[in-house]
Amino acid sequence: MSSATFRSALNLSPAERTTRRRRKDARPSELTAAALELFVEQGFAATRLDHVAARAGVSKGTLYLYFNSKEALFKAVVEDGMVAALVAAEQHLSDHHGSATELLQQLLRGWWEQIGSTSMAGVSKLIIAESRNFPELAQYYRERVIRRGRALLRSALQRGIDAGEFRPVDVEATVDVIIAPLLMLAISRFSLRLCGQEVAPEAYLDAHIALLLHGLGRGEGTR
Repeated sequence: MSSATFRSALNLSPAERTTRRRRKDARPSELTAAALELFVEQGFAATRLDHVAARAGVSKGTLYLYFNSKEALFKAVVEDGMVAALVAAEQHLSDHHGSATELLQQLLRGWWEQIGSTSMAGVSKLIIAESRNFPELAQYYRERVIRRGRALLRSALQRGIDAGEFRPVDVEATVDVIIAPLLMLAISRFSLRLCGQEVAPEAYLDAHIALLLHGLGRGEGTR
């Protein structure tokens, strides 16, 4: 270390020294957080690993200690965010002993809190936009996220039908009907809203859940 560098290090505040040590020994969570920001801002194709390293405040070599490719980094982003949320939801489904109506509401509101209202929702937009160019990543996302998410909703619906809370419906078609408005809500946060005036996300979610539960209900006037 040169004398100038040594003097510079001595002049750092304790907080700055901590930041430098932390960035030199960056944790994977810091790298995936930086990657998520750039994937959402720029898309998968346009994001480069040196961009991610710079955003995280580390060298590209440090990033390669944890992730040997952009694809591996993207998968880590999905695992840390979406898959972790799905694992928690699967556990909630297993532990829930109340009504299917409560369960379905909790799953949908949990999705919004953990995914839809966060930067992670931008990954859905990325997959829609770039899946044709990166079919291996699209297949990975389909297996790890889409199929598991659909299975959660399918289980909640079937539980309600079996218990007599929900009227018999085409479960697979109903899963699609549940997901489509939620996906629109999520991706509209990162692109032009196409339909009508701006609506608060919470009001949109409330309306979607109310319509869904009314349609599933077995009360008079439903068929």
